[in-house]
Amino acid sequence: MNAGIYDVVYRRRDVRAQFTGAPIPEDVLHRILAAAHAAPSVGLSQPWDFIIVEDPAVRRAFHDHVQHERTTFAATLTTAAADRFARIKIDGVLESSLSIVVTYDPDRGSPAVLGRHAIADAGLYSVCLAIQNLWLSATAENLGVGWVSFYREPHLRQLLGIPTGIRPVAWLCVGPVTHLETVPDLERHGWRHRRPLEAAIHHNRW
Repeated sequence: MNAGIYDVVYRRRDVRAQFTGAPIPEDVLHRILAAAHAAPSVGLSQPWDFIIVEDPAVRRAFHDHVQHERTTFAATLTTAAADRFARIKIDGVLESSLSIVVTYDPDRGSPAVLGRHAIADAGLYSVCLAIQNLWLSATAENLGVGWVSFYREPHLRQLLGIPTGIRPVAWLCVGPVTHLETVPDLERHGWRHRRPLEAAIHHNRW
């Protein structure tokens, strides 16, 4: 058994508050992007692109949008849930070294994407595999990654000049960290608890 991959899988965390802001060496950034680009994809379509966001003004504009969406979400919560949510940091946009936005091009490889004819979302799944590759590789490089999901796609498309038809799938905050938490943030703050593996396994039928 190669324990290395298991160590990385279980050390990986969705990082928010632990970024140091230190620069990422160019060779390290290239390695994690190359690992993402090596992900499997339906019909070898490789439908992803990576936008590296370093501009402080762009990051500030996105952060402001994220905070607005945080407020919108908080307004939907019960008092108890809102109290728990108030303690949870949801992004490291300003603290991280840089951000990487991963996009999906559904026309990549068209008109006949081998393997996608019956499952339209197979290309989107491929992009998620690239994101996972990037995340695990960054963890192996002792970097943190935080996936920010409090945004509206049209806003992000306009902010980054993403062409019509290209879908932004993930804004990832990336950079060196002081440490990776042993227990994920949402568990530590009492938002959710992990589901045991046994509850997720079925045999032959649901």
